[in-house]
Amino acid sequence: MSSNSTLNGDIEVASKEQEKPFHGSVLPTDLSDGPSKDFNFLPIPKRLRYHPAKPFNFNIWMNWGLSFAATFLISNMYYCQPLLIQMSITFGASYEAVSKVPTLIQAGYAVGLFFICPLGDLVRRRQLLLLLVFVTATLTIGLAITRSILVFQILNFLIGLANISPQILVPLAADLARPEQRAFAYSIVLTGMLSGVLIARVLSGVIAQFSSWRVVYYMAIGAQYLILLVSYAVIPDYPAKNKDMTYQGILWSMIKYSVTEPLVVQVEIMSIMTSACFSSYWVTLTFLLGGPPYNYSTLVIGLFGLLGLAGMAMGPFAGRIVDNIAPWYGMLVSTILLLVFQSIQTAAAGFSIAAVIIACIGLDAIRQMQNVSLTTAVFSIT
Repeated sequence: MSSNSTLNGDIEVASKEQEKPFHGSVLPTDLSDGPSKDFNFLPIPKRLRYHPAKPFNFNIWMNWGLSFAATFLISNMYYCQPLLIQMSITFGASYEAVSKVPTLIQAGYAVGLFFICPLGDLVRRRQLLLLLVFVTATLTIGLAITRSILVFQILNFLIGLANISPQILVPLAADLARPEQRAFAYSIVLTGMLSGVLIARVLSGVIAQFSSWRVVYYMAIGAQYLILLVSYAVIPDYPAKNKDMTYQGILWSMIKYSVTEPLVVQVEIMSIMTSACFSSYWVTLTFLLGGPPYNYSTLVIGLFGLLGLAGMAMGPFAGRIVDNIAPWYGMLVSTILLLVFQSIQTAAAGFSIAAVIIACIGLDAIRQMQNVSLTTAVFSIT
């Protein structure tokens, strides 16, 4: 998510015309009617066009629609994880070579978060989302057909770079929701994002067990183009929030706040640490379950994602809780519990499948609470 979406806060509007009721948490700076076309050639459905006198009604169904889109868009980052052993065989590559695939896609994602997410403050987010989904869907075609491990690695980096659309959906939900429902609104989208991590593993594991791992990516192509069509039909147009700012200015403000705002620094450190642990857990879990003493199939490895879905179910409940308490308490409790479950995984996963199951459920459930707490804390900065 872009820093200015979270750090600039609500925009005060002076004129009476701008004081009309608005269902979101901020008012846009552009008060003229919005355009009737995306990219100057694609008509925007009338019900989704921006009109300052008639704001878009953001309801629970729209909230869950954004969550659904986030689920299958973030899945692009994790389809590969249960497939690493099969990919090693297909490409004739070592485990070390194929293990670079999830690393590269995460690296591309990090670069995209820094250089592409700020565009959400400068351009109309509907158009940005449509463009990004189209790019990732098209690049995924290459993953399904390439015969080169090097090309496969490069494409994964590029997909990660463009696959930051879920992080644009989160602040969009926060902007459209009422202030008192903000944590609940983006907890639903966060639930979709984190569920996508696990659903991706389940789908890829099941499909690859009964077919080629390449079919997983053919499925991903269809899912993304479907989301592209749905996004075109349901995502409302919304003016750029900070037209008076420059791209370089936003990048500089991100760098500045990342080292001068104490709360942002705290959230950065916690997010980096927990994300590193969480990602390494799911990547190494494939090799743990696929080797001695378990020797599980790709199907069983993928089905472990279902265990984590139990933890994802607490996302909206965490949002309700954090709406009523100080986010700091949620951050503290969730961090302590994450340490407990990570200790269980480290100590006993090599010889006890029960420890793996407990850690799988616990890590996903508590990380959901921590993510909601961290995001709420950042959005509280004005």
